[in-house]
Amino acid sequence: MSGLPSGWAATNIAEIGDLVGGKTPSKAEPRFWANGTVTWVSPKDMKVFDLAGSEDQISETAISDGGMNLLPAQSILMVTRSGILSHTFPVAITRNPVTINQDIKAITPTAAFNTRYLAYNLKSQQRAILNGCAKSGTTVESIETEQLKRLPIPLAPLPEQKRIADKLDNVLARVDACRDRLDRLPALLKRFRQSILAAATSGRLTEDWREKQAIDNWGSDISFGELGKVSGGLTKNGKRSELQLQKPYLRVANVYANELRLEDVASIGMTQQEFSKTCLQRDDLLIVEGNGSIDQVGRVAIWSAEVPDCSHQNHLIRWRAGPRLLPKFALYFLLSPEGRSQIIDVASSTTGLHTLSISKVSGMSVPVPSLPEQTEIIRRVEILFAFADRLEARLTTARRQVGQLTPALLAKAFRGELVPQDPADEPAAELLKRLAAQRETAPKTNRGRKIASR
Repeated sequence: MSGLPSGWAATNIAEIGDLVGGKTPSKAEPRFWANGTVTWVSPKDMKVFDLAGSEDQISETAISDGGMNLLPAQSILMVTRSGILSHTFPVAITRNPVTINQDIKAITPTAAFNTRYLAYNLKSQQRAILNGCAKSGTTVESIETEQLKRLPIPLAPLPEQKRIADKLDNVLARVDACRDRLDRLPALLKRFRQSILAAATSGRLTEDWREKQAIDNWGSDISFGELGKVSGGLTKNGKRSELQLQKPYLRVANVYANELRLEDVASIGMTQQEFSKTCLQRDDLLIVEGNGSIDQVGRVAIWSAEVPDCSHQNHLIRWRAGPRLLPKFALYFLLSPEGRSQIIDVASSTTGLHTLSISKVSGMSVPVPSLPEQTEIIRRVEILFAFADRLEARLTTARRQVGQLTPALLAKAFRGELVPQDPADEPAAELLKRLAAQRETAPKTNRGRKIASR
C-alpha cells in the first residue's frame, strides 16, 4: 500500500486484532434455546451498520454449557459465508454483547484502532474483499479467512481515526436520511397518478371545461359489453406446433398495468379462422384474466400495433371499443381506483382463484361523458402523466447519485481527504510498534479465546 497520507501506516487485521468465529448451539439441547435472552447473530441480521439485536436469541446456559463465546459491545462483525456475498459484504458494529454463528467472523475492540474507523474501512473495501478474498470451490459464497486477515488496512493516527469516524457518522447519516426521503417518493408519485385518474373518471378533472361548454351533466354509467366487443383468445395445446400458420401472440407475461413488455413475444400455431378472430387491432385493450393474487387480476394495457399480425392467448381478455367510448378513456377508467374496485369485486373468489371472464368484464360499467369531454380528459391526463414521468426520471437520477455518495465519501476518507490532519498526532507506525511489543510480552492466556468454527 503506497501513497499513504503523512502519519499513516499500512497494516492488516492480523497485526491489529484477532479474527474470531462463532457457531450454532446444539438444536438437540432445548435448554440452549428456551427463554433465550442472549443475542445470537446470523447473516439474516446483518442488514444494518449499527446492530442492536437479532431475530434469534440463545440462553445463558448456551454460554456456560454450550461453548458459546460472548463478544463485547463494539465488536465488528463480518459475514464470511452466505449467498449475499455474491454482491455484498455486510459489516456491522454491535451495540451490545453478542454471540455469532459460524457464518460470521468478528474483530473485538482494542486500543489499537477506533472501532468505527475500522468498520467503515472494511465497508469501503467491499469490492476488494469480494474479489480478492473469495474462497473458490465452495457451493455457498465464502470468504477465505487467511486472505481476509492479510487485507491491507490504511491506519491513520488514533486521534485522526476518531475524527474520520465522527465525520463519516455525520455525513453518512445525512446521506441515509436523503435516501430515505427519496425512497418515499415513488409511493407519492403512484398516489399522484391515482388521484389524477380518480379525478379524470369522476368528472372532477374537467368541471371547468363543462362550465365553459355550458354542459350540466357528467354522463351515465354503461356496461363495457354495450360499449364495445369483449372476446377471448387462443387456448394453448400441443397440436398447435403442427399447424402451418404460425403467428406471434401475447401472453399474461406481456401485459402489465398500462405497460406492454414485448421483449419476449412467443409464436403459436393457429388456423386462419382463429387468426381472423384473435388478431389484435390498434387501440384494443388487453385485460389479464388472472387466477392468483387479486392485486394482479385485471392488469390492463392498450395495444398500439407494436408487433404486426399479433394475436393473444385466452388468459387475456380483449375489449374493442365501439363508437361511444374512446379506448384511452376506457383504459384510464380501468386503471383508476373506481375501475380497480369494480375489477376486484367481480373477480374475488372464496376459493382463492381470483379470475375475470368475458361475461364479468362485459358486465362492468363505466361513466360515459360526451366524446369531446373524453378527448379533453385524455389530453389533460396525458399532460399530468408526462409531468409525473419527468419527476420520476429526475427521481431515478437523484437516487443513482445518492447511491454513489457513500462509496465516494468512504474512498475520500481513507485517502486522508475527509478531515484535516494534525502534525501533533502520534504517527500510526508508533502505535503499531507499541502494539507489537505488547503482543510479544503478553501471556498466551491473555490473547483471547477463539470460538471453534465449523
